[in-house]
Amino acid sequence: MIVVTGGAGFIGSALVWALNRRGLDDILIVDYLGTDEKWKNLVPLRFSDYLDGDTFIERLENRDFGSRIHAILHLGACSSTTETDAGYLMENNYRYTARLGQWQEDHTHCRFIYASSAATYGAGERGYSDDESKLSELRPLNMYGYSKQLFDLHALRKGWLKRIVGLKYFNVFGPNEYHKGDMRSVIHKAFPGVRDEGVIRLFMSHRSDYGHGEQVRDFIYVKDAVEMTLFFLENREANGIFNVGTGTARTWNDVATSMFAALDRPPSIEYIPMPENLQGKYQYTTRAEMDKIRAAGCTHECRPLEDSVREYIRDYLARDAVLDPSAPD
Repeated sequence: MIVVTGGAGFIGSALVWALNRRGLDDILIVDYLGTDEKWKNLVPLRFSDYLDGDTFIERLENRDFGSRIHAILHLGACSSTTETDAGYLMENNYRYTARLGQWQEDHTHCRFIYASSAATYGAGERGYSDDESKLSELRPLNMYGYSKQLFDLHALRKGWLKRIVGLKYFNVFGPNEYHKGDMRSVIHKAFPGVRDEGVIRLFMSHRSDYGHGEQVRDFIYVKDAVEMTLFFLENREANGIFNVGTGTARTWNDVATSMFAALDRPPSIEYIPMPENLQGKYQYTTRAEMDKIRAAGCTHECRPLEDSVREYIRDYLARDAVLDPSAPD
């Protein structure tokens, strides 16, 4: 049995989709469904059972599953970079993951892959290297990034990174993200305006070394992020911290232009002030260093930004569709 925590969420449900397409459906979904609409991500998927997060961790620590679990893909977390409840993030993101790691220490037959985040790199002043010896040098800009950093450091101290995998996801976008509120990609947020008004609004730059819309990110399509994640499920000898990105930094203006091209419209971009609560906590550049994951044997080539945006808009946003393993490629 494979456990996917956060299995109704964005990357988690995409992982289940990819597992289904590989013929795997002995999957336990773990999540907190709450009152949002992410349950819709589950509808097309095949899985054996669902448990909420508290029930799962209690049953796991009570040894209710015996040796049936052979992999835990831990995507469950609060991913809001603007969350201000530090206590909640410590319990939900750090402590919960530490409990899973402690369980895996006594069940080393079980593959454990967890989501870290590129938010741990902060403003990038110390680079974007996934070299574990540099973990303590990183300075996240927000509490979300710090909660992820804490577990990375904990796993390093405990020696767990010799047998488990932590993945630093960069700017993932694509189908099944609609429920994420302010944490949705700009592509999802801006789609109605581009489609209906023919305009997109991007944040102004508040730094003289970046023009408006010239802030850059390592944007990775969720289908590519999933393929890179499953590499580690299939290759147990590869362990430690790894970046999951494209290795290429693209501007927000590039994203906007790609959206208009996907809809066969001329680009029209307006620049708006950045909210005060983001100023000082905003990453102006991210780019994954990819040497380590390549050296581990992951050869997956990510599709270009323009192709990913086109597919996302035409096959999913325009059709209000979610990932369906039974749908044709």
